[in-house]
Amino acid sequence: MARLEHVNISVADGAGFAAMLEAVFGWHIRWEGPSTDGQGYSRHVGEAGSYVAVYETGEPVTSGGVFNHLGVVVKDLDAVLARVEGYGLTSHHHADYEPGRRFYFMSREGVEIEVVDYA
Repeated sequence: MARLEHVNISVADGAGFAAMLEAVFGWHIRWEGPSTDGQGYSRHVGEAGSYVAVYETGEPVTSGGVFNHLGVVVKDLDAVLARVEGYGLTSHHHADYEPGRRFYFMSREGVEIEVVDYA
């Protein structure tokens, strides 16, 4: 069996995006430093088993592919919703569906995040 360890995304403000992930999900920066290409800076934000690699170059972000959203499973959807709103962000696409409940929000960097509770 395989499991997802990380997703790597490029943003213009890596410090700001990492701070939002820490505030909303209670994650922490596992590692940070110059990127392997020597052009940018990376922050690995998450927990022991998985993380988001937040990459920044300090220049406008362009990509050759399409990134749709991050999906994060939580145990208390309402508590995370309160933290999202407390951070000044707006949620959308709230739904109760089989097998759980969910909502989405956009970060200030334009990254959409889906939050799901399967309880």
